[in-house]
Amino acid sequence: MSSAKTPIKMLHDRILVELDRESGERRSSGGIVIPATAAMGARRLTWSRVVAVGPHARAVEVDDRVLFDAEDKAEVEVAGELYIVMRERDVHAVAADRVASESTGLYL
Repeated sequence: MSSAKTPIKMLHDRILVELDRESGERRSSGGIVIPATAAMGARRLTWSRVVAVGPHARAVEVDDRVLFDAEDKAEVEVAGELYIVMRERDVHAVAADRVASESTGLYL
């Protein structure tokens, strides 16, 4: 086994997103830090950056930011870094400059 990095190709409609380490804690509008362990009444969706896409992913590209349900995630460790693997259909929204022509009036 060599120590060189082995390339990874995502298959079908799968996408790989980097795990956002700051998504656990958040701040209220008043500046209060809310820890990740605080219970919430509703499910909280998460934004992450796409690092790889499979050949059948149609609406998502590398470097897009995607919104997904963090409860339905499958984590994988690659070269000591944590990533999330999911199907494109599990993405609720895509934030990228290229979608400006289809804009809803919302901006990040």
